[in-house]
Amino acid sequence: MKKTFGYWNSSFVIFIMFASQAIWWSFFQIWLINNLHFTGSQVGIIYSFNSAVTLILMFVYGIIQDRLKLNSSLLIFCATLISFIGPFFSWIYLPILTKHFAIGVLIGALYIPAAFLATAPLTETYAEKASRQFGFDYGKARAWGSLGYALATLIGGFMFPINPTLNFWSGSVLGVLFLIDALFTRKKVMAYRQHEQKSDASSIPTLSEMLDVAKMPTLYMMIILTMFTWTFYTVFDQQMFPQFYTSLFTNQGTGEQLYGVLNSVQVFGEAIMMVLVPFLMHKIGVKKTLLLGITVMIVRIGLCGIADTPLLVSLIKMLHSIEVPLFMLSMFRYFTLHFNNKLSATLYMVGFQIAAQVGQVILSTPLGILRDTVGYHYTFLVISAIVLCALIFALLTLKKDNEDVYGTDLAN
Repeated sequence: MKKTFGYWNSSFVIFIMFASQAIWWSFFQIWLINNLHFTGSQVGIIYSFNSAVTLILMFVYGIIQDRLKLNSSLLIFCATLISFIGPFFSWIYLPILTKHFAIGVLIGALYIPAAFLATAPLTETYAEKASRQFGFDYGKARAWGSLGYALATLIGGFMFPINPTLNFWSGSVLGVLFLIDALFTRKKVMAYRQHEQKSDASSIPTLSEMLDVAKMPTLYMMIILTMFTWTFYTVFDQQMFPQFYTSLFTNQGTGEQLYGVLNSVQVFGEAIMMVLVPFLMHKIGVKKTLLLGITVMIVRIGLCGIADTPLLVSLIKMLHSIEVPLFMLSMFRYFTLHFNNKLSATLYMVGFQIAAQVGQVILSTPLGILRDTVGYHYTFLVISAIVLCALIFALLTLKKDNEDVYGTDLAN
């Protein structure tokens, strides 16, 4: 009973959070360029500021959630913010961004990261903690996030050509559902947490242990690896690919609808792979799985730099459904294998999510300018070449699965 509750509660949290973000975020770059007519460099500035605030909030969220354990107070706060996405975009963000760009960027950078960009990884770490507490497979719960993202993107793809405002207000509706769930399950979660505190109070990290994270040399290696892999994946997939794909069609509305369908099909495949990848990881190991994920990333981005038809690009996009589970699950597992599990949320936030955001802050604008200068195809080839260098770095620096095991070994 306890295991069932933990699994379904965590799964719904990830499902509804990812759905509330996907229904508008999947089309954010298209909205900025096609609807608001911003340049690639302007879009890069927006993403850079969002990333700068996100990296700060993710560190804060990670520390708070490590202290809260399975307490859902922070989730309730984030769900409340998500509920206001419709009013925020319609009455505040859009009018200010179009008339006073700099002020609009700053206002958006305060709300979007707090409500969405820092909340998504928070729900992942929450589910990972729950998986260890209740004894279920994290990958299966995470698959519900991909499913939510896929369904929301599919529906959003048909709403967006009609009126993008529909996407933002739908995000508010999903945010309200998230908030209701968090409020109604809070008492039951707290009851399990009280039992957890009595049985294992030592699992709560101290402030000193959290600060010691900054002294770990291995952590900086993971930060470097993340900045030159996941950062480029994020910039490519969020800041460039949507408009690149829709530009391949003569009719913009058709391109936007098919992008929504393609993205949802890809994420459905991702959800299936989220279930299967843990089995592969147990068979070939964490390090090899992570290297395989980086390899697929290189191939996918590089091929997009060569392909120039909707069919070919669509087929290449499907590699995304393999790449994300391979990379994300193995990265998370690498932290829980080689680092103290008490600090899993903080380590994941710092070593992976925050590192990726730092990379976005630094690289979003330059890559946007590069795209304005040489076009999408050459930019994609440059990104692919850089990730190839990161793969070589990973081959030389990643620890073997049986080396320096300070967390949960693969047998468990």
